[in-house]
Amino acid sequence: MSQTVTVFHNPKCGTSRNAVELVRQAGYAVEAVEYLKAGWTEAQLTDLFARAGLTPRQAMRVKGTPAEELGLTDPSVTDAAILKAMVAHPILVERPFVAGPRGVVLARPSEKAADALDRRPASFTKEDGTVVTL
Repeated sequence: MSQTVTVFHNPKCGTSRNAVELVRQAGYAVEAVEYLKAGWTEAQLTDLFARAGLTPRQAMRVKGTPAEELGLTDPSVTDAAILKAMVAHPILVERPFVAGPRGVVLARPSEKAADALDRRPASFTKEDGTVVTL
């Protein structure tokens, strides 16, 4: 039976789709959590970021989000305030996060997903045709 790896996923994001496919090609079942629909809790994000070794600021997505208009890019904004904003606006969380047998990683670029796996394919072909040696 295949072990399941969780990918916090945005299906509109190519990097996220590539991470899901890499995990599948490594032989894992994928639990794709569409976090834009499911949302987040502060406890969930705190745990995820701690396991990935990131602060909320490091895990914040700015591009294509309301981060700047909410004032979250100001260096004086606390991690607690960023977390609260991420719960209110799930799009503020960078993607994709991959939780596998070797821990949690922010898979940017998508081939970083392999760092959360204990087995991986020798190479991976992204949806744009780029071949990455793992």
